[in-house]
Amino acid sequence: MVREQYTTTTPGTSLERPKNEYIYKIGIYGWRKRCLYLFVLLLLIILVVNFSLTIWILKVMWFSPTGMGHLRVTKEGLRLEGESEFLFPLYAKEIHSRVDSSLLLQSTHNVTVNARNSNGEVTGRLNVGPKMVEFHSQQFQINSKDGKPLFTVDENEVVIGTDKLRVTGPEGALFEHSVETPLVKAEAFKQLRLESPTRSLSMDAPRGINIKAQAGNIEALSQMDIKLHSSDGVLLLDAETVLLPKLPEGARGGSGISQGLYEICVCPDGKLYLSVAGVGSTCQEYSRVCQ
Repeated sequence: MVREQYTTTTPGTSLERPKNEYIYKIGIYGWRKRCLYLFVLLLLIILVVNFSLTIWILKVMWFSPTGMGHLRVTKEGLRLEGESEFLFPLYAKEIHSRVDSSLLLQSTHNVTVNARNSNGEVTGRLNVGPKMVEFHSQQFQINSKDGKPLFTVDENEVVIGTDKLRVTGPEGALFEHSVETPLVKAEAFKQLRLESPTRSLSMDAPRGINIKAQAGNIEALSQMDIKLHSSDGVLLLDAETVLLPKLPEGARGGSGISQGLYEICVCPDGKLYLSVAGVGSTCQEYSRVCQ
């Protein structure tokens, strides 16, 4: 900008115009001006590129006012739709699926769920591996929908809370030690078999043992002896006919010769006793044994 000086003259008067001794130039000229324009253009390009990248990232990551991608932020917490992969541990108070779908936890090696106390110590661990499912805790319990315990395991015992325990394996159930149960029953139209291949089979009850077959036979087979013993009571065989098909019979001999054989006698009240066999029957209707 050039400052000019003006003088006022009257007609007929000749005055010389003073020289412009002080002239100031305000502004940026030359190469500085070109650098400034280049710098402003560069900033504008960077601004456009950053804005474009921001729009691209928002579009790729599916950002929205309610969340990002398949992740939605709701009043109840975080909602994740579809399949997701977690590279680090996940901490959550509750994990559940949608009402119309199931919850799937999948891993190439195993899936481990840990429960910790306030000190950070692991108090329970569930490990699902490719060959085994392991559970580490003081107690393991399975409940029904109404909260009834169905299966409970701890260090001392195993409790099955269902009304009926059903074993569907073709070989049945194998017990290495004793079994305590109020009832052993087979399915309808199936046979019930209690077997001990190499040892003895013992059934004890303080108030009696009841063996009942409503539509079949009862068989007791043993390699050695079968003993029916009642410490305080009677042995009752309640049937129309009691058969002993393999009981040895003695030959007719002289009087008083028993040949080491005995005769089984029955009292009027059903009691059985042995009597030395003779030529005729030695059973007495009013024996002192029956009294």
